Amino acid sequence: MNPAPTERLHALDAVRGFALLLGVAFHATMSFLPGPQAWIVMDEQRSEVMAATFFTLHIFRMTVFFLIAGYFGRLLLERRGVGGFIVDRARRIAAPLAIFWPMVLMAIIAVLVWNTIETLGGIPKNAPPPPAITPTAFPLTHLWFLWVLLLFYPAMLVLRGLGKLLDRGGHVARLVDGLVGFLTRSIVGPVILAAPVSVALWLKSDLMAWVGIPTPDQSLIPGAIALTAYGAAFTFGWLIQRQDGQINAFTGRWALNLVVAVAATTAAYLMVRGTPIFTPMADDTQRAAFSALYALSIWCWTFGLIGAALTFLSGHSPLRRYVADASYWVYIVHIPLVMALHVLLRDAPMAWPVKYGLVLAGTLIPAFVTYELLVRHTHLGWLLNGRRIPWRAKPQPSMQALTQQGIA
Repeated sequence: MNPAPTERLHALDAVRGFALLLGVAFHATMSFLPGPQAWIVMDEQRSEVMAATFFTLHIFRMTVFFLIAGYFGRLLLERRGVGGFIVDRARRIAAPLAIFWPMVLMAIIAVLVWNTIETLGGIPKNAPPPPAITPTAFPLTHLWFLWVLLLFYPAMLVLRGLGKLLDRGGHVARLVDGLVGFLTRSIVGPVILAAPVSVALWLKSDLMAWVGIPTPDQSLIPGAIALTAYGAAFTFGWLIQRQDGQINAFTGRWALNLVVAVAATTAAYLMVRGTPIFTPMADDTQRAAFSALYALSIWCWTFGLIGAALTFLSGHSPLRRYVADASYWVYIVHIPLVMALHVLLRDAPMAWPVKYGLVLAGTLIPAFVTYELLVRHTHLGWLLNGRRIPWRAKPQPSMQALTQQGIA
């Protein structure tokens, strides 16, 4: 099957970058959350607005990212073949994880040590040793999404190979394409896709509703809920790419999907409002209702945001392309910056909106500056974005000059 028209991919690039940059906004809220300790340091200024922002952003941003990652993953496979696909993913996913994870972890530890000294006046003499690193206790930090992608890619290659081997006539493939087409076009598509996630959430008897999908950042083995939610999104994006232009079906009801997403998110938030962030939702009936609302929110946000982007952002924009390219680097480096700014501003006599704005600016500005100076025009740009942009583009010869040279 042919990929979707190239000009439509600008919108998906924009949404993918948007989802990564929202990670900065999400993590920046965490020192301002009401209630008990939920982050390295809790600010003296707390806000329910920050709580609502935290709750809402965690619902959809990574599901949107994984759906688009699945779409682009299969597109890359079709264009470059299995060998080229493996080489590209090793360079742009595995290598950044191997290179930057130790650096990020050391930076996070440095901020933790600084915060301990600021809080206690020094390092405790009898501090407990750091926990042992094992497959089930592995500090992936916020780079966990790269590890999960490295699990999803080979899984899809294996399933693709089995499909070609067992479905030589293409009967199952046609049924799958029909189902995917129905889900993308039908008003009940988000409801059906939400069902497995809803069940996975409900089955977790100690579900911490505030957190929703437990982030698989502390283990090399993702939990059942994360695998269900993000695996379904990745697979759905992969399957959408099989059909030429099928992604454009999201444009049909983007506004309705966003309205439903806001309503379901609001209802789910009201169910947890006022409860401590790490409080389990033990009641089965309450958890079932919350799980259904939360899962529906996930997929309505996903359909709505991608549909809106395809409707309004499909044209080429140098600014959007620049931001989309930079977002990968910004996301990699942002956590230590956010944490350090939270420690620095913890006791500052300012209102929380000012502090939140300073955390965002103090993170994004150096992240974008270092992207321009250290990444975009260097081999790091080739590593992260697949290409290195020259500092100065060579001037293109005019048609008159080409004619004079006998080229045109």
